[in-house]
Amino acid sequence: MDAQGRGRAEGIDPADQWVLNPTTGEYELRLTPSAPQPPVPGPRRGRTGGSGAPGTPRSGTPRSGAPGTPRSSGSGTPRGRTAPAGSPAAPADAPGRDVPPPRRRRPSEEAPPGRRGRKRPAKKKSRARKILLWSGGTMAFVVLATAAAGYLYLEHLNDNIQSVPDDGASTGGFQKDKAINILLIGTDKRTGSGNDGYGDKNSVGHADTTILLHVAKDRSNATALSIPRDLIVNVPDCPTTQDDGTTKVIPGSAGVRFNSSLGQDGRTPSCTLRTVTELTGVTADNFMVADFNAVKTLSSAVGGVDVCLAKDIDDPDSHLKLAAGEHTIQGEEALAFVRTRHSVGFGGDLSRIEIQQQFLSSLMRKLKSNDTLTSPTKMVKLAEAATNALTVDSRLDSIGKLKDLGLELGKLDTRNLTFATVPVDDNPAEKVKATVVLREASAQRVFAMVRDDVSFTEVQRKKKKEAAAVAARLKGPKSAPGDIRVRVQNGGAPSGSAQQELLYLQNEAGVTKSENAGNAPKELAGTTLEYAPEQADQARALAAVLGLSGAAMKPGESVVNSQGLPAMTLTLGKDFKGAGVPLDAAAARAPEDVQKSTADKVQCAK
Repeated sequence: MDAQGRGRAEGIDPADQWVLNPTTGEYELRLTPSAPQPPVPGPRRGRTGGSGAPGTPRSGTPRSGAPGTPRSSGSGTPRGRTAPAGSPAAPADAPGRDVPPPRRRRPSEEAPPGRRGRKRPAKKKSRARKILLWSGGTMAFVVLATAAAGYLYLEHLNDNIQSVPDDGASTGGFQKDKAINILLIGTDKRTGSGNDGYGDKNSVGHADTTILLHVAKDRSNATALSIPRDLIVNVPDCPTTQDDGTTKVIPGSAGVRFNSSLGQDGRTPSCTLRTVTELTGVTADNFMVADFNAVKTLSSAVGGVDVCLAKDIDDPDSHLKLAAGEHTIQGEEALAFVRTRHSVGFGGDLSRIEIQQQFLSSLMRKLKSNDTLTSPTKMVKLAEAATNALTVDSRLDSIGKLKDLGLELGKLDTRNLTFATVPVDDNPAEKVKATVVLREASAQRVFAMVRDDVSFTEVQRKKKKEAAAVAARLKGPKSAPGDIRVRVQNGGAPSGSAQQELLYLQNEAGVTKSENAGNAPKELAGTTLEYAPEQADQARALAAVLGLSGAAMKPGESVVNSQGLPAMTLTLGKDFKGAGVPLDAAAARAPEDVQKSTADKVQCAK
């Protein structure tokens, strides 16, 4: 019988019929499963040496090839061969019954026991399995070690954080589903290496730079409102936690500089927060305090901050020496930049606020840049710098809380972050101008915008839309001068102005269907032309004659003239410059008295 008839049917190697029993640890014969077989036939006649049952060695000797049994050269079965395929299945209690069926032999596999001239070694774990075990164990160790290191690093950052009590002055902490107000306080305290050379090294740390950061509820925009340090305010009574845990009420002061709300008489940042609340009507959720070191370390952690100067600066007081143009600054140079004031603008604190806003805008852009966010090195440096340099209130005293706040602030687009300064005027009570006072009307509007969650960027977009709509009033067909019907009245112009304008219209402009309507019910700052929708062609024509802006054109209702026909109303306001003199379009715009800029633009300090 050929090999196929001796156990190699269907390509199965006999060697593969010897498999390892995991229970005993021995190799055992496992025949190919087959369909149910007929009963075992009786002994065949004419044979010697026993029953002659297939698969049983003759002469009663153990069958060659059985595990652990020496082979006999006289065996009726050739060495290394198994019983024919038709042999009965092993007894039910035979070892190896629970072993899986034989598999096809691969060329690279070792031969089973019993092959001539070979000895099958005890089965060992494969190299691949060893590699998997080693790599899996190593990976588990790495994961655990990384997790442990990450935990320890977070604990390290937590240990870096310094906090002081908020003394009940805050809202109790920011919330993710509400608008956020954070009070940022920069002190002039000279703590830290190298900072005592800036003068006033014994300063207790006043509120030198203060910004109320308002982030909209929907995180679409934000306003950073700078409060001048020399603004005259009333500092309220401030309950303040002492070093021994007791609370002391520090008496308030009326008519003092804003910067005295911190450091003076033992006042803490919670007192500055209370002062801002009394001034603006806005209660901050949290506060952060930064000293000179914060500027140096944060600017260095991001790899430098980009700034621009419109002129050369050599300021011996701040130690800033830079040529006009763009620069990337960090460390001591960054601190000198935000401290300079005598060499920019008017040389006062308001000019310094503008240069600080430029610096902070640039820092914000750098923090949100891919160059920073994708650099693990910079992020670690930033985490170290921030946790070491900032002092926060007791409701923001963990890396987890700071992370949550950072995620909320990270949703903001810098194009919608507006830096503004509280509108102020020089203190009229001083001959030598050293302090400022609120420009009440403008300041209260700004405070109301923050309280009501109205962004400066939204106002600017609204103004642009309105400007576009106003400009559109001047576009379109125009009536002939002789078809214009208008009544002229005096609404604040010099006496006789309505009659002078009427004579000009009739005699020089060809607007013959015009008439004098006397005095207006009330005076107006600017000249207006009111017209009904169906009179738009006439309105555009008259605006062109008089040099009126689109803002002076007021869609409304028509009036009836002396002939009983619909007419427009031209009201001469206080801006009237004389008959036939075109009105300046800019005169109709409200003056912009709030200094502001957006964080996405680089503006050179002047």
